[in-house]
Amino acid sequence: MARFDKFSVIEKIGSTRVVPVFYHNDIDVAKHVLKACYDGGIRAFEFTNRGDFAHEIFGALVKYAAAECPEMAVGAGSVVDPATAALYMQLGACFIVGPLFNPDIARVCNRRAVPYTPGCGSVSEIGFAQEAGCDICKVFPGDVLGPKFVKGLLAPMPWTKIMVTGGVEPTAENLDAWFSAGAFCVGMGSKLFPKDRIVAQDWDYISGRCCEALSFAQNHKK
Repeated sequence: MARFDKFSVIEKIGSTRVVPVFYHNDIDVAKHVLKACYDGGIRAFEFTNRGDFAHEIFGALVKYAAAECPEMAVGAGSVVDPATAALYMQLGACFIVGPLFNPDIARVCNRRAVPYTPGCGSVSEIGFAQEAGCDICKVFPGDVLGPKFVKGLLAPMPWTKIMVTGGVEPTAENLDAWFSAGAFCVGMGSKLFPKDRIVAQDWDYISGRCCEALSFAQNHKK
């Protein structure tokens, strides 16, 4: 069962505005990255369902977070079907994220009051997702759709909370473009976790990168 309720998770995401997106098949690496993000100020972390036995790594990571990163909400990403969503929720996922919108996932998440953030590429998809109870919708791929898409859809739908994922960079210029357009938060993967830094086990670099990204987000918020 999720350690944090739906409203707490949304508040964590909204207050930090940056959600790291990460996968690794080595649980020790995943733990180090999670802790580095936590030390950098992150409070919502998305572990993606991308490799064989990813759910086993996720289960161990949730237990680690409960002991070492008590305020971190750990969610599961790249979820495309309700069975997988249910599996991850059983392992303690605080939120579910997907690259597409599947109304059947919304149903199983709503039943357990777990936030579901589906990937949407059109205004209509976002509307259908909101109708199904999705509080935050993911604009994906962000680098294809661009900030103008976010700004344009918010004009007639100002109540919409958008998470932008795909091509987001931890730089003042890139984050300013998304937040100026009206994004609620952003998801960041490879740009936040360069492969060479992971191989070098440079966890301090990752903490610093997270801290810097959060600073850009908070400064824009002010």
